[in-house]
Amino acid sequence: MRKYSLNKTRNIGLAAHIDAGKTTVTERMLFYTGKVTRMGEVHHGSAVMDWMDQEKERGITITSAATTCFWKDNKINIIDTPGHVDFTAEVERSFRVIDGLIVLFCAVGGVEPQSETVWRQADRYHIPRIAFVNKMDRAGANFQNTVEMMRNKFNINAVPIVIPISSGENFEGLINLVKMKAYYYDENSLGAKYREAEIPERLIVECRQAQETLLGELSDFSDEILHHVVHGDDVSEEVIKEALRKAVLEIKIVPVFCGSAFKNKGVQLLLDAVIDYLPSPLEVPPVSGINPFTGKKESRVASEKDPFSAVVFKVMRDPFVGKLHYIRVYSGTLKTGENIINTANKKRERFTRALIMHADSREDLKELYAGDIAAVIGLKHSSTGDALCDIKYPIQMKVMKFPKPVISVAIEPHAKAEEENLAKALKILSEEDPTFQVRVDEETRQTVISGMGELHLEVLVERMLREFKVKANVGRPQVAYRETITKAVKTEGKFIKQSGGKGQYGHVVLEIAPVPGEGFKFVNKIRGGDVPKTYIPYVEQGAREALGAGPINGAPVIDVEVSLVDGSYHEVDSSDLAFRIAGSKAVTEGIRRAGPVLLEPIMSIEIVLPIDYVGDVIKDINVRRGKIEGMFHKENGEVISALVPLSDMFGYATNLRSLTQGRAIHSMEFSNYEVVPESLVMQIQGRIRGLA
Repeated sequence: MRKYSLNKTRNIGLAAHIDAGKTTVTERMLFYTGKVTRMGEVHHGSAVMDWMDQEKERGITITSAATTCFWKDNKINIIDTPGHVDFTAEVERSFRVIDGLIVLFCAVGGVEPQSETVWRQADRYHIPRIAFVNKMDRAGANFQNTVEMMRNKFNINAVPIVIPISSGENFEGLINLVKMKAYYYDENSLGAKYREAEIPERLIVECRQAQETLLGELSDFSDEILHHVVHGDDVSEEVIKEALRKAVLEIKIVPVFCGSAFKNKGVQLLLDAVIDYLPSPLEVPPVSGINPFTGKKESRVASEKDPFSAVVFKVMRDPFVGKLHYIRVYSGTLKTGENIINTANKKRERFTRALIMHADSREDLKELYAGDIAAVIGLKHSSTGDALCDIKYPIQMKVMKFPKPVISVAIEPHAKAEEENLAKALKILSEEDPTFQVRVDEETRQTVISGMGELHLEVLVERMLREFKVKANVGRPQVAYRETITKAVKTEGKFIKQSGGKGQYGHVVLEIAPVPGEGFKFVNKIRGGDVPKTYIPYVEQGAREALGAGPINGAPVIDVEVSLVDGSYHEVDSSDLAFRIAGSKAVTEGIRRAGPVLLEPIMSIEIVLPIDYVGDVIKDINVRRGKIEGMFHKENGEVISALVPLSDMFGYATNLRSLTQGRAIHSMEFSNYEVVPESLVMQIQGRIRGLA
């Protein structure tokens, strides 16, 4: 029997730009809800949610951590996500399973680059959210400026629900515009105790105006509030909350709170807001998908009465219990030991233990219910994104999509005897992280690892040493180039083999054309029987294989449409293999004649720095083939945004520190692919082949 009903359950995430204070806010939430008796601090390496050694040393969140706490008879499952762009996959897979989101902003920095990235990710998943402007105690903190930046950058209706009482070192407390009361926090109890008081006289006019603005925004969601706007009647706190909840669930309004997690102010109001305004599993749309055996559309509502369905959103290795699969249960119930099916590979699964996780500690469960987020032990055939279902009622849900790696390095063990351990470590790490890929270079026979950035790969190599005791030599970073074509061509491929007995015969005519930004498309334009339908999938398979290595430097070929327009077959000698090879030969030859070009990843970079160093930093960006996109002033310095090729950005953090005497900060994320200038293609080919 479940202890907390679905309407008293919240599955939420915390997300923000790096160093906005997500983990500090989470630590306060755990302290005030009684989950922990002592607050950890990121800068001391004692934060409960940053449990990995690298997180403690670097003071950043690297892996999303899950925990469960309880507030005012409600159960809150919290996922604290990383803020660094190199670990964006952790954010992506967490967003797949949460129902509501708290997005944090720094009161000094305002809307920063990774804030925009996580906001766009949340938009894709249609997640209702609330905003929390943190660090109101910092010099230069500006609540209203951050709210305006949110409105302008995201084109949203951001509405303050609280007003800060002063800011910076004078930050005293908050005024709640729903209750029209002031809150002051007791420093001796680390903010656990607070008192409610009347609004200071100097702020009464400002607060009344702010509340009228709030009620005006909510008048579309409540007839009672609309009546107040027209006639001036009183509105109760319950009516305001009900209207605000409706607006948040429809993603029409983003309520904005503020405080200082480090100074223990404002977090309890944020916990109240999670319960008051973010959805329970009952208030989000049913999950939908298809039955993999019948092809029919299916849906599951959050109810114990519907068949069991869940999705794996994270895989990780625990040193004490082995491989953990984190799952979100969408419907039904399941006891440990019962059989289920993985609809991605149609294999049966069974887990032997289910656990509620608290960062890296755990608590056993005997049964899982709709709305639960838990870790399970014993799954053998499941990976990130796979759906787990009742065997009688299978459903394949929407597949998670992750960005492709943009940087690669060669790796080898220090000693021959460690080869097996290295292979084992790489296998486990690639299972855990969908953006970490491992391959063997066909020419050099080197093992090559690929990831989202230098920090991403650096952390993974450190994990190999610490967790798997594997010492490895790592080569110079290499850029993940791509190739594409610039013109359409018609091409022909034949595979004919006659050598006694049954031969091989496959013949296709293809049209190849560029389709910028659309990946790979295969179109069958044959309407007669020139190529039987049974062979067409193998033509497509051959085409895909040929696009795996382009003619310029062997990089994957992207944004190509392949159309099957003609061909022929032999009633006896034609086979799947013959048409696969014919398709591959046709595409390989066609690409060579279609004006192939080399593409390089371009990174979007934003730098915040004192005005004294602007000239030197812009000059350095120009040397790196960068394009300045814009420059503007913020409370905490000048901001330069630019687009720069990744190949010219290795070691940039060290160089920027040198240029600005350590006073600049920067963030960088993948933007798009662009054609490499002809003058650099030969140089790149030489580097790749080890000739330069």
